Amino acid sequence: MTDLLIVVDMQRDFVSGALGSAEARAIVPAVCARIRRAKEENTPVIFTLDTHEEDYMETREGRFLPVPHCIRGTEGWTLEPQIAQECARGMLSFEKPTFGSTQLTQHVAALAAERSAVNGKGMTIELCGVCTDICVVSNALLIKAMLPEADLVVDSALCAGVTPEKHEAALETMRSCQIAVL
Repeated sequence: MTDLLIVVDMQRDFVSGALGSAEARAIVPAVCARIRRAKEENTPVIFTLDTHEEDYMETREGRFLPVPHCIRGTEGWTLEPQIAQECARGMLSFEKPTFGSTQLTQHVAALAAERSAVNGKGMTIELCGVCTDICVVSNALLIKAMLPEADLVVDSALCAGVTPEKHEAALETMRSCQIAVL
C-alpha cells in the first residue's frame, strides 16, 4: 500500500512539447490511471513542476540544455491536459527550478515524521513521471537521503527517460540505492 504518490514533471514541454518524446506520451494513460487509483484509495498525490523563468538560457542548466522549456506561465509549463484532468482541487504541487526539489523532500520528511508519531510506521512513497534519468532519479535520491528507512518505489512503466537507454540506466541507479523498481 502506497502512502504517498509523487508525480514528477508531467508537464506539456516534457510530454508533447519542446522536450517531449514518444515514450513520455505513451505513459500518460497509465499515469492518469495511477492518479485515479491513488485518489480512490485516499492516497495523497503531490506533483512537481519544473519551473524556469524567462532568463532560462542564461542559467547553468540553460547553458547545458539550450532548449527553453517549462517557462513559468507558458503552455509548456502546464500539466499535460490528460494529467491535469485527473487533478483534484487542492492537490499539492512544488515548483522546482532544477532537477530535484528540496522543498518536496522537506515536506515528505514532515509527513513521514507525522505518520511515525501517529502509528509508529514508516512510509511507502511511490514516484512516477519524467524524465526518469534526470528529475525522477534526482527526487528519489533526495528523498532516500532524507528518509533512509522509507520504502521508495518507482514503477518503470509509469516513467520515461530522455532515451530508453538512459531510462534503464536511471532505474539501475535507483535499484543500487535500495529503491524498489517495479
